Amino acid sequence: MADSRAARRPRADASAPRPQAPRSAGGRAASRGSASRDSLIHHRIRLGIVSALAAAESLTFNEIKALLETTDGNLSVHARKLEEADYVTCTKTFDRRRPRTEYRLTAVGRRELARYLTHMEALIRATRDTLRR
Repeated sequence: MADSRAARRPRADASAPRPQAPRSAGGRAASRGSASRDSLIHHRIRLGIVSALAAAESLTFNEIKALLETTDGNLSVHARKLEEADYVTCTKTFDRRRPRTEYRLTAVGRRELARYLTHMEALIRATRDTLRR
């Protein structure tokens, strides 16, 4: 059976102008891959996770949770997204009988954080330049 929501969706008008790709700070169109990477890190919790891990060799789930002042469920969902993208690794062990979840930033995660920060710095520079005019 077809999804009833599909019938309610308006059809795209072929004559309507197509949205342009987002532009990077240098004026070039950003690739779809880089835009999705930026949106992955851009979320407050995920940016907090990769930033905290960039400053430490590794952190436990509870350490990150305390740093970001978030809930178990919220942290778990965002950490899993970063893990699926290979930005962080997760190691689960036991300390006596208590589970211990530890996260580390991967080389991919470190590179993408650096790329994201460079992009944000360029946006800030461009905004400041505009405000000075």
